[in-house]
Amino acid sequence: MQLYSAAEMVAADRYAIDTLGLPGAVLMENAGRACAQSIEERYAECFPGPVVVVAGKGNNGGDGYVIARILADHGWQVTTLVLADPEKIAGDAAVMLQILRQCGGRVVFISDEEILVQRFDELQPHLIVDALFGTGLASEVRGLPAVAIALMNKATARVIAVDLPSGVDASNGRICGCVVRADVTVSFDHPKIGHISTPGALYVGELEVVDIGIPATKRPTDLLPHARMIDAAVARSLVPERPAFAHKGTFGHLLVVAGSPGKTGAAALAGDAALRSGCGLVTVAVPASVHDILEVKLTEAMTVPLADRDGLLTMAAADRIVELAASSQALALGPGLSQSDGLRQLLRRLVTTLNLPLVIDADGLNLLVGQLDCLLERQDGPLILTPHPGEMARLVGMSVAAIEADRFDLARDFARRHRVILLLKGARTIIAAPDGRVHINTSGNNGLSSGGSGDVLTGLIGGLLAQGCDPFAAASLAAWMHGRAAEQVAENRGTVGMTAGELILKLPLVRQELAQP
Repeated sequence: MQLYSAAEMVAADRYAIDTLGLPGAVLMENAGRACAQSIEERYAECFPGPVVVVAGKGNNGGDGYVIARILADHGWQVTTLVLADPEKIAGDAAVMLQILRQCGGRVVFISDEEILVQRFDELQPHLIVDALFGTGLASEVRGLPAVAIALMNKATARVIAVDLPSGVDASNGRICGCVVRADVTVSFDHPKIGHISTPGALYVGELEVVDIGIPATKRPTDLLPHARMIDAAVARSLVPERPAFAHKGTFGHLLVVAGSPGKTGAAALAGDAALRSGCGLVTVAVPASVHDILEVKLTEAMTVPLADRDGLLTMAAADRIVELAASSQALALGPGLSQSDGLRQLLRRLVTTLNLPLVIDADGLNLLVGQLDCLLERQDGPLILTPHPGEMARLVGMSVAAIEADRFDLARDFARRHRVILLLKGARTIIAAPDGRVHINTSGNNGLSSGGSGDVLTGLIGGLLAQGCDPFAAASLAAWMHGRAAEQVAENRGTVGMTAGELILKLPLVRQELAQP
């Protein structure tokens, strides 16, 4: 499903109004009516209220005025608190406010924090409609609106957000100072990036998207959004074909370069996950000193010893890796490699000289710290980086908190700047392409927060790459399959104690599930 930014939604509105001739007041009426209908269907037991509509001066407030009028007309006890002077309300919102007042709606204009607190105390609402900002928010929330948000969050009432919880940036999910914690969000036309991307997604509650009458089929392609939500339907469309008459060579050969003393499990997990992805052949190349351990751990995957010193790969391994890569369709690099100057040099050579699809994770990402310039030196071949927030923080020199606060924009900008596909792990994993496309994954659970889970994802991405998947599709599909595998494990035994090995066993079942019509 497509996800709109604030600017893209404004462009769609302007297209409907200016090009198609749909009056803005009609769209606002449709939006308010749809939201009012949702409220009445969801909260019939709360009738007749009281209901408080907290409205701002913009179009989101205009939607709120429509909601207040319709609910009041249906017998609800509605008070609309307008956090603006009447003369500052213009356009379609002013039209809807005038209609509300002419219909006898109870409207209170508030410009003082003490009066606002007093009104909330007096009204004791059962339902609160948040119509403060919606997608129109462009700055940090301060002053009277911040007080209103605090009061809404403190109240025991159910909170319904109009289009977007006030305080969430529609374009990236960033929290603008403070935010309404909604029970339900009724959005219009399409979901917004802020609904799906964390941290904004944490405040949306149940999301309902309603049609307000903007035709979908005639929108110019330059108005279509660049972000997309990955759900089962989208994941199904990304699965590579599986010809009935085929052999192991048909489904690709993945080379995994991984492992070091004490971290052979990471290499084994990546290799096993690649096989379970449907990859035809997998070779796991590891330091010679731990090669015998991998021979025991892995049965179906092939193993190759590489030149090492004290258990860590050295530059002497480079030529052998290049030789192995020549007969492979993709390379996965990083799980359990550890850290050394020799490894840093080795990674740089492989990144800048190999032209087959490459996915880098775990220690491979840590080896990139301080030498991101090598990404731009890469001449050919797609490159996928898969950091968790801690690894991302080290890559860009920021705190984990700063990464988590602005995940969408940081991932998108990094992918553009460094010409890579970036898969930023976490709740609602973000996959960003160099051309500006962004996917947000919706599968998964907290069972993925365990050691080895990332190694499984690395092998899965590499396996899909080896099977010929488009790199952006491979990263997106792998993220969804990885999350769905965790969901399948949880269906039987919950999320606590979930292991990476359990995820691997579920991967063929997830792929089979996607094959169902």
